[in-house]
Amino acid sequence: MRIIEIKVTLEDIEPIVTRTLQVPADIRLDRLHLTLQAAMGWTNSHLYMFEAAQATWGLADPEFGGEDLPANKTTLSQVVEDTGKKTINWKSRNTSPFCAVCDSILSV
Repeated sequence: MRIIEIKVTLEDIEPIVTRTLQVPADIRLDRLHLTLQAAMGWTNSHLYMFEAAQATWGLADPEFGGEDLPANKTTLSQVVEDTGKKTINWKSRNTSPFCAVCDSILSV
């Protein structure tokens, strides 16, 4: 099993909040969202999206348009391979905003 190490940094927060996680490369983005929520000590109460190379992945939600690719059908390794990006933004889509950068994606 291929493992990817990610460093997650919340933006616009003082002091800086980071987490370093190792996840399976084939983790689906909807599962990655749940994993990141747990790592931050949060409940799953935010609509979210992942963003890389001008593409977005999330859950279908008519209020936010139908532009997102399906998070439940896309893996982290697919995003990295398809976009060539090693930095992925993880964002909320509701009244309790957060934005985190999943950076330094490394194979272990």
